[in-house]
Amino acid sequence: MSVALSDQDKITLWIGAWGAVSLISAASAGGSAHKAGTDGSLALATATGLVGHVLGSKPKGAQLGGKSVAALADQALPALTTAMDLLSKHDPAEASNYRSTVLVAVEAAMRGQRSGPAAAEMARKIAAALDAAEQDRPGLRKIMQKMVESGFVGVELRVHDGRGEWLGRAGARELGGTEQPPVNGHVRIGSNTKTFTAVLVLQLVAEGKAGLDVPVDDYLPEFGLDRRITVRMLLQHTSGIFNFTGEYYPDGTSAPGIAATNSGKEWVDNRFKTYLPEELVRLALSKPARFEPGSDWSYANTNYVVARLLIEKVTGNSYAEEMRRRILEPLGLTGTRALSTEIDVPEPHAHAYYRYEEGGQETIVDVTRQNPSWISSGGDMISTSRDLHTFVSALASGRLLPAELLAEMCVTYPGIGYGLGVMVQEAPGGGTVITHNGGMAGHAALMYSSQDGGTTLTAALNYVDDATMSLGPVFQEVTQELVTEVFGGDAGQ
Repeated sequence: MSVALSDQDKITLWIGAWGAVSLISAASAGGSAHKAGTDGSLALATATGLVGHVLGSKPKGAQLGGKSVAALADQALPALTTAMDLLSKHDPAEASNYRSTVLVAVEAAMRGQRSGPAAAEMARKIAAALDAAEQDRPGLRKIMQKMVESGFVGVELRVHDGRGEWLGRAGARELGGTEQPPVNGHVRIGSNTKTFTAVLVLQLVAEGKAGLDVPVDDYLPEFGLDRRITVRMLLQHTSGIFNFTGEYYPDGTSAPGIAATNSGKEWVDNRFKTYLPEELVRLALSKPARFEPGSDWSYANTNYVVARLLIEKVTGNSYAEEMRRRILEPLGLTGTRALSTEIDVPEPHAHAYYRYEEGGQETIVDVTRQNPSWISSGGDMISTSRDLHTFVSALASGRLLPAELLAEMCVTYPGIGYGLGVMVQEAPGGGTVITHNGGMAGHAALMYSSQDGGTTLTAALNYVDDATMSLGPVFQEVTQELVTEVFGGDAGQ
């Protein structure tokens, strides 16, 4: 039996094998993530059969990157699994050849690099990746394929649980393309930003610099806020402040705000405009409040822009500086950014799109580049699936907040399930799941954790957004299917 490999297939085989040897070199004393051990390289270069043909000559477009061992692992380990899956389906003998070639090269690299415990652990992960094709998660694959068939352009999904780490991809990096979304690509995370912001505020509460039940007006008197509005109400969306991106009322009426993604072409035309946080707050305060403070619940991005300004007033530093100092650097979230007006998404990333109609003509625009100041700290951050896993696991396991404040964070508004910057829902298998998903004009991110942080589900999505959020029902359906698949047995236990 023989298998015809596409150019992308050859790149995958090459990256998996050579990346494996580079990982051993990087994890060993004096190693480099970009220079494989000599003995390991020789083992790959002398491989036989179809595998030897592919590994003996670097395919055009093959590139090992990443500034850390973790980044290199995110590239190489999924490639090993994909390569084994590909070869096993078409030529089991070559799959066996590939597996043995990689393992021999890894063993040789370990001998030549004076390996220690770190390299031994990396070798275990490499072997697990080679064997993962036989232990793949068909339920997750099926849901991801359903997402693509339902209209999402691409999906990158990451799960950490008792079975280890699993990463899968489906769909495309670009609309109409064939290349899959990048592994651990950067994505605009939308309202997941609110969880990060809430943690900053609660850390200030822990330090005695702010109080949950203190009037916000005590910290930001310049806005003339209703003194009944407390810090807690901001984080839980019970302030009643007008949502500057527009309000939708139970009777079917609405009140417009700024040109946001519910505005069609108007938002597209204004997507590079700069809004100051103070400007957004003053616009919201110029509108009638939705309800008396504390008397009801309504999701409003304004609450988190006010929280941003509170953080800056109390600390004397920028929101981005406090985010970096308190969360990003301590957790090593190298792929995460707190933005203000930065237009570009760092590479690698999948592309985001927006669709609108004018004069009966439908237009789809690539909106990956945009000025995120229109949503501010209600949804402007960029992250990766790996960083979101690290963050939400650290939050749920108590590494970011004292136990009493984490408990406060998870006390939800009756009938809503919204706490202080997080949503809390019952897990199918018992216990609870802590979450806060978010969409941001053609990009979206999922972030779920069991109560103890031991099981997480994170994802980066790209799609075609529109003013009616037409993918909303599908999004709700598939996210619940994912939660059932991942947390159905042991969440929170």
